[in-house]
Amino acid sequence: MNLFTDWFKRSFSDPQVVILGLFLIIGLAIIIGLGKWLAPMFASIVIAYLLEGVVGRLRKLGMPRFPAVLIVFVIFLTVLFFLLFGLVPMLSRQLTQLVQQFPNYISQGQALLKELPANYPQLISEEQIQAFTASLGDEFASMGQRVLSWSLASVAGVVVLVVYLVLVPVLVFFLLKDKRLLIDWAVSYLPKERHLASVVWAESEAQIANYVRGKVMEILIVGAATFVTFRFLGLQYSALLATLVGFSVLIPYIGAAVVTIPIAFVAFFQYGWNWDFGQVLIAYAIIQALDGNVLVPLLFSEVVNLHPIAIILAILVFGGFWGLWGVFFAIPLATLVNAVLRAWPKKSADDKSESELETEPTRPG
Repeated sequence: MNLFTDWFKRSFSDPQVVILGLFLIIGLAIIIGLGKWLAPMFASIVIAYLLEGVVGRLRKLGMPRFPAVLIVFVIFLTVLFFLLFGLVPMLSRQLTQLVQQFPNYISQGQALLKELPANYPQLISEEQIQAFTASLGDEFASMGQRVLSWSLASVAGVVVLVVYLVLVPVLVFFLLKDKRLLIDWAVSYLPKERHLASVVWAESEAQIANYVRGKVMEILIVGAATFVTFRFLGLQYSALLATLVGFSVLIPYIGAAVVTIPIAFVAFFQYGWNWDFGQVLIAYAIIQALDGNVLVPLLFSEVVNLHPIAIILAILVFGGFWGLWGVFFAIPLATLVNAVLRAWPKKSADDKSESELETEPTRPG
């Protein structure tokens, strides 16, 4: 009990720590309590944060802010229209073709499974294959029902998506245009004595900005390189698989391993067990090696190095709270937590020596 009391007095006797703690609690409460309703605003803030780097570079070239914002916003709208009317229909078409091919894949898989008892009679029996096939058929049937229910429920989601497509670009434009005005308005409501909170933000802001922008660049580069490679090799559903590979970089260590399964699945049923199948896996392994050993060090040179266990825990915790957004911001949030822990008051050497003197037994003279 004394340890907790000493820690509480040491930590919260400083008003700066109290202010920092209030900022963290209020921010967390807003995200958890109002995150569902403020999702367009949060998405707009993230996009504006990404585009601000381009606006800043145009400003360094001598361009006034408003023309720079207009140019960047037009580029953003162009990319958005390309995604909506170019990439999304292609992905939808390839996904539909893949789903239509599932019965053929299942038939081929069952034929391969039936050959296993004849080739390996000591390891696998026909009863085991039949039981496995039956359970697999039930799983696919339940999966089809879930997909149907999701497609029916997604009708309302389409309406929400249309609203987002209108709101988000408008919010992004005004966030870019009136950035200074909005920041000054928000700062006017904050207490003047917020030195510790400013130190934490200054330590983590540059690293968070570098991570978010670098991660978007990594998704685009890895996805584009994978698409070109798979298209050159003649792999089916290359755009769909390349999109999966691009977004797999959001989950370090785990994403690349998980995406290997659909790539190997499609390549095997297209080529069979031959050299073409091996070429696809080798090319995918080279892309992952170049991403991890060349691209990531170039894009994330300023990010604080976090232990792999810390990264995986951050992905599990924040992904469990906020889904895909939590996974995307897991490392920035872990960086923020690390900055808070570094700035949090620690037991000084003088306090330690005093506590040791209090606990040390007195010796007779």
